[in-house]
Amino acid sequence: MHTKPHDNAAPLPGSPQQVLRVRDATAVIVGIVVGAGIFKAPATVAGLAGDPTWIFALWLLGGVISLVGALCYAELATAFAHAGGDYHFLQRAYGPSVSFLFWWARFSVVTTGSIALLAFVFGDYMNRLLPLPFGGSAWYAALAVAGISWINLRGTRTGIAAQAWLTAIEAGGLLLVAAAGLLAPEAGAGTAAAAAVPSPGPQALGLAMVFVLLTYGGWNEAAYISAELKDVRRGMVRSLVWSILIITALYLLVNWAYWHGLGVTALARTEAPAADLLRVAFGPAGEKVISAIVAVAALTSLNATMIVGARTSYAMGRDWPALASLGLWDSRRGAPVNALRVQGIAALLLVAAGSMTGSGFNAMVEFTAPVFWLFFLLSGISLFLLRLREPAAVRPFRVPLYPLLPAIFCATCAYMLWSSLSYVSSQSLGGINAAWMGVAVLAAGCVLLWLMRMRSARIGAMQTEHLSKGDVNET
Repeated sequence: MHTKPHDNAAPLPGSPQQVLRVRDATAVIVGIVVGAGIFKAPATVAGLAGDPTWIFALWLLGGVISLVGALCYAELATAFAHAGGDYHFLQRAYGPSVSFLFWWARFSVVTTGSIALLAFVFGDYMNRLLPLPFGGSAWYAALAVAGISWINLRGTRTGIAAQAWLTAIEAGGLLLVAAAGLLAPEAGAGTAAAAAVPSPGPQALGLAMVFVLLTYGGWNEAAYISAELKDVRRGMVRSLVWSILIITALYLLVNWAYWHGLGVTALARTEAPAADLLRVAFGPAGEKVISAIVAVAALTSLNATMIVGARTSYAMGRDWPALASLGLWDSRRGAPVNALRVQGIAALLLVAAGSMTGSGFNAMVEFTAPVFWLFFLLSGISLFLLRLREPAAVRPFRVPLYPLLPAIFCATCAYMLWSSLSYVSSQSLGGINAAWMGVAVLAAGCVLLWLMRMRSARIGAMQTEHLSKGDVNET
């Protein structure tokens, strides 16, 4: 027997309140997107694109594509505001099975894995600043997960306040990188090496775009705070558009600094462009400065990921009786406390696993990219399905140039899915083809879904039997 989660279930105590402002949501989005990627990806993009014109065009195009996607999510989030975000959209469009598998992939690897990896990035760079003995990076990583979890368990307002400060510090760090580009001797303009680079081919540009869009990834997480945003009809659109514009401006500025201070050839060859640039501008002290900047960037993304990540588990708990404890919303603290606790514990376990397996753990999480892009594509398609199935739903914001812009967004997601599948199919971990790792994650979710359905069916049968006995006694 299949028991479908329904909206008429008895409400659990507490529910999200509209307490967040546009600037709060913008800080969360910017904090999620601007992570460690901007300190690494530009070197890869420069190596693939070669020509400065193509480099800046790709980063600008990444901002445009992200803005198109943000407009699609603005329609979904304003029409169907819900703490579950993508989970809720997928449930309305495809039913509970697809949304459950999305939650499972998000909880088991995507969100908790991202938290653990961001914690390790924080730990690696903090250990450079203040070395600790006996696996100092892992201790810093665990401390980051425990500390940020504690902050968010104190309440949503506390977590958002921390996010605002961290995002401001992070933006200041990126501006410092841009200033280093100004102070460094000019290396990018008119170099013979850069002029000799031939125009990149379509395959190289496509692969470069994969890294650009990965660095822009995360803006869709705004959907998870739609139920807590004041005046969601206007606030969601404003926060998404403002955040994409801020991120695009920062990315273009930082890439200009890399190009101006290092040149295309040196940028393409370096493993740490920001560190090399600050070393040129400020000497050996620049390495310490960049370590602090990257550590703050990782901590900013970690906090924002924790804020939105727990909302999916909260939505699951509201829909599935067997997970009802996750659906508890603490009205006093304005937060899904049990979902935050479980998320923190799972992330700490992954940190422990990562400290033992090293790069294998890093690869395990990265190889789930096909699963992420699959559900991202399904979310984009859900906009078309929900317009057809629920035409009477109030849509305060509609995507302009429909259906062209949503089609562009879905085509981009499909391309990213294909690209990630092409990449992981050539990778292996412990002798196992990496492409099967995403399949294994979904297969485990299918087994869990079957067990959940069986338990729901037993609960339903027990309730029916209880009601029948009650009717007989009354008779």
